[in-house]
Amino acid sequence: MEYLSKECYDALVEELNQLVTVELPKAQTELAEAREKGDLSENFEYHAAKRALGRLLGKIRFKQRVLRFSQVLDTQLLNDEVVGLLRKVDITNLTRNVSMTYTIVNPHEADLKAGKISIKSPIAEALLGKKVGDIVDVKVPAGILKLRIDGISLS
Repeated sequence: MEYLSKECYDALVEELNQLVTVELPKAQTELAEAREKGDLSENFEYHAAKRALGRLLGKIRFKQRVLRFSQVLDTQLLNDEVVGLLRKVDITNLTRNVSMTYTIVNPHEADLKAGKISIKSPIAEALLGKKVGDIVDVKVPAGILKLRIDGISLS
């Protein structure tokens, strides 16, 4: 079971709808047109269209599976006392004395430029369940970060 924000769920539904109603018919048409061009054993367009259709079908199945095994998380049931999914966390990197704010989200909606980090990232995993004032050591590829939690709020 994966928990998604309402926005992420809606975006996945919209993307799946686009893939099924627009991209799939287009890929099927391209495959049919390439098939009509003759000898399939040496028809590069046919093989390319067939591979593209296969990738598209895989993408559609993946999105369907994510949506089937996910649930929209009701943010009204969440509290802002501990770090968790869909919480905005204000932290200070004590090593460099730099403040940062991240929202912890499902991997499908992670976007570092927008300040959204995956719940499966090393920083988020280290922060989960912690409270304001806690100091956490996080092992990252660059070494160990010492982070202090300055604030937690619902996103």
